[in-house]
Amino acid sequence: MQLIFMGPPGAGKGTQAQLLAALWKIPHISTGDILRACVVAKTDLGQKAQSYMDRGELVPDELLMDIVQERMNQPDARAGWILDGFPRTVAQAAFFDKLLCDVEGSTSGKDCALRAVNLDVPDNVLVARLLSRGRQDDNEETIRRRLQVYREQTEPLIDFYSGRQQLVAVDGDRAMELVTAELQQVLSIDS
Repeated sequence: MQLIFMGPPGAGKGTQAQLLAALWKIPHISTGDILRACVVAKTDLGQKAQSYMDRGELVPDELLMDIVQERMNQPDARAGWILDGFPRTVAQAAFFDKLLCDVEGSTSGKDCALRAVNLDVPDNVLVARLLSRGRQDDNEETIRRRLQVYREQTEPLIDFYSGRQQLVAVDGDRAMELVTAELQQVLSIDS
C-alpha cells in the first residue's frame, strides 16, 4: 500500500493518515516530521536542510526527495506507507514518480502501486476548522493565503494523478469517523 494524502490545509489529511497508518500497521510519513527529525538527529541530509531553513528558504526538491527516499527505505516502510505533505507540486510528483519506478523497476508511474487520495473540503469549512485550532499563526488572512498557495501549487496534482488513474477523491466535509470509514472502504488492502 503506497498512498499520498492530498488536500488543502485543514482537510484532515494528517489526522486520517495517522488513523489509517495505525490501523494498517504502516508508517505515516510526514515530510515536515522527517525534516525536523533529520535536523534534530544532525544527519548529513538534516544539516543540509537546516542550512536552507535557517535562511528562510524552501528545502530544494532534490534534497527533499533524498530525505523522503531515505525514510522510505527504512524497514518499516517495506509493507507500504502513507505520505503526507509531499509531493506539493507537479514537478515534485514527477520526480517522485521516477524514484518510485526506479525502486519498483517499472517504467512509468501508471505501473506503480501508488494511489493519491484527495480530501475535498470547501474553503469556508477549512477556514472555520483552521481558526478553531487556535494557533497563533492561524488568522483568517494567513489561512486564505495558504489556501491560495495550495490552489496554485498543489491542486494541479489532482489532474496529474487523475490522468494516471491513481486518484481517489473523498468528501472530507463530514464527521471524521465517516471519512475514515469511506477511506477504509475505497482503499481496502484487498482491492
